[in-house]
Amino acid sequence: MSRSFGRDKRLLTSRHFSAVFDSPIGKAPGRSVLLLARDNGLDHPRLGLVIGKKSVKLAVERNRLKRIIRDSFRLHQQMLAGLDIVVVARKGLGDLDNPELHQQFVKLWKRLARNRPRAEAAAESPAPPVSDA
Repeated sequence: MSRSFGRDKRLLTSRHFSAVFDSPIGKAPGRSVLLLARDNGLDHPRLGLVIGKKSVKLAVERNRLKRIIRDSFRLHQQMLAGLDIVVVARKGLGDLDNPELHQQFVKLWKRLARNRPRAEAAAESPAPPVSDA
């Protein structure tokens, strides 16, 4: 799997974002951030960012956050294959420095990946056979 962050790895339309917001299969709340995830049926993950002026005032801070989150996603995307993920920033996220942000997102990606197989296994595995004994 390529470690790039091309157009195919992004949530681009409001329909894609709405699908994740309306029926997330996974949530990973962190300090000043919330990750929502949903299966996308593809062999790669896609990322969408919601970082509003209300939660992070300065444009330079919003851009720094986006850059760091995208980079962290790019490095950990192999464990997130098949998910659409939306990152929702909350107040205080812009106050974290770069190493803290990276560390927090590593934990969040792992939590999403760890919580996911149960939902996937329940949907994909057939019911155990019933014996007539």
